[in-house]
Amino acid sequence: MPKPPKKRRSNKDKRKHYAPKRGSRHKSNKPGPVHDKPEVEGMRLNKYVAHAGVCSRRQAADYVKQGLVTVNGEVEKAPGYQVQEGDEIRFKGERIQPEERKVYILLNKPRDYITTVKDDRGRKTVLDIVAGEVPERIFPVGRLDRDTSGLLLLTNDGDLAKKLSHPSHKVQKVYQVTLDKNVTPDHIDAIRQGVKLEDGPAPVDGVDYVIGGSKKEVGIELHIGRNRIVRRIFEHLGYEVKKLDRMYYAGLTKKDLPRGFFRHLKEKEIIMLKHFT
Repeated sequence: MPKPPKKRRSNKDKRKHYAPKRGSRHKSNKPGPVHDKPEVEGMRLNKYVAHAGVCSRRQAADYVKQGLVTVNGEVEKAPGYQVQEGDEIRFKGERIQPEERKVYILLNKPRDYITTVKDDRGRKTVLDIVAGEVPERIFPVGRLDRDTSGLLLLTNDGDLAKKLSHPSHKVQKVYQVTLDKNVTPDHIDAIRQGVKLEDGPAPVDGVDYVIGGSKKEVGIELHIGRNRIVRRIFEHLGYEVKKLDRMYYAGLTKKDLPRGFFRHLKEKEIIMLKHFT
């Protein structure tokens, strides 16, 4: 796909926090870093499935327990089964093997795409955007709901996905939120102090109006990952979220990555992520 045309931005746009810079490539010709194929002898079955790029290791354990994985033609429901050299492992009937190449894709997700590998209802998924460009089997790390846009990591590195998804690592995320009406200063303070939702307190690391924007535009930083947490915080205070965009994720930003485009992470970014976690 050709480069998107450069658009002149107003001074107002330039003053806004988190505004992405236009002019990035949709596809990267630079492959991700190549790693040696992992030794499978004695590897736990759920780790084997994760290294095959099917999903994260935690999700792989659930798939094994559900009977979706076979070893040499027999269903194996023990995630701790020690894989032996020569074992034939299949997931949902399809033979799988650990990936030789680890792939790390940063995607600026548009709205109306769902964050899943497949959808039984035929809706567009984030993998449709990279289809034909990434031969490896990759999966999204974490979730963005259908109406939320912004940064999403796609990879076949199950270990990294597990770390980024675990609450103990407190992965930082920044969202830009557009509401249906002006947010009052009292509500900004309430969010800053942590509103109490039906499933417990919702602590945030920072919240404020977007510089250069209206009082309807708020930036919010947090590390908790509960379902629809940002939307629920504002709905709890009587607001309707019109737009929600993730601008920052685990040290990665939207710089030079327009919406609907993706790129391979640079080596230093991969190192940063692994060190970060």
